Amino acid sequence: MADTPAPQTVYRLADLNDRQGLSFDLRPEDTEALRDRLGLSDLRKLRFAGALTPEGKRGWRLSAQLGATVVQPCVVTLAPVTTRIEEEVVRRYSPDFDAAEAEAARDADGDGTPIPEDDSLEPLPAAVDLAEVMEEALALALPLYPRADGVGAGDQQFAAPGVKPLADQDVKPFAGLAALRDKLGKPGDED
Repeated sequence: MADTPAPQTVYRLADLNDRQGLSFDLRPEDTEALRDRLGLSDLRKLRFAGALTPEGKRGWRLSAQLGATVVQPCVVTLAPVTTRIEEEVVRRYSPDFDAAEAEAARDADGDGTPIPEDDSLEPLPAAVDLAEVMEEALALALPLYPRADGVGAGDQQFAAPGVKPLADQDVKPFAGLAALRDKLGKPGDED
């Protein structure tokens, strides 16, 4: 039995029909390498479907739906946490994208971090790799701190070796004063 060739995922924009665009439906069966790159315990039902359509005179727009079921370890207990991801993905590739304009946009703190007005806008590439866009969108959609049901942050205590860690009651020195006052009695009380 012959192996079926992997579906094409890289498309040169110059080769696409600039009136119709391209519809795609990626459903990779072998997700082991992607799962390992993203640090997942399991990756199932991965699908990236949508269209790459002309936009404006020379630009392109990628609109797609990303779906996947991911399993990650809980950040507290390491128990497996299953999450269903359904995300809309939009990328706008523009020949008019000006990197100098993006550099000129600064955040409110003025620390020099550029903040584009439209985060879906990207420079026009020679080719679009749909598998790369799918992987990036999946990485951005993953829960950062997956937790198993009913698991909170817990009581976190940290200290250097040999040093007693501070507990919540240690940093609230006046919490016990009311109890002490009641125990000693109020001024003017006669026994």
